[in-house]
Amino acid sequence: MPTFLMLSTLGPEGMATLRQNPQRLKEVNTEVEAMGAHVVAQWALLGQYDFATVLEAPDEKVMTRVAVALGARGTLKTKTLIAVPIDEFIETVGTK
Repeated sequence: MPTFLMLSTLGPEGMATLRQNPQRLKEVNTEVEAMGAHVVAQWALLGQYDFATVLEAPDEKVMTRVAVALGARGTLKTKTLIAVPIDEFIETVGTK
């Protein structure tokens, strides 16, 4: 299953929600799982982004649906990257 890295930045409303209800993070993860993706790991960050989340999804379509659904709420912005395992990357680069 493809792996994705989602970097998230909360807007003012999202930050207010988080301050009032920190468990909202877990609720959102449950909603993401219901959309067909699996949260593998998640970290809170200090700096340009507020959270880094590693997800697995069956394909890019599912991940697109998750990213758009989260972004449409207006409480956060995301940047989603596909993560290619190193061995697979090396094999692909080495193919002529």
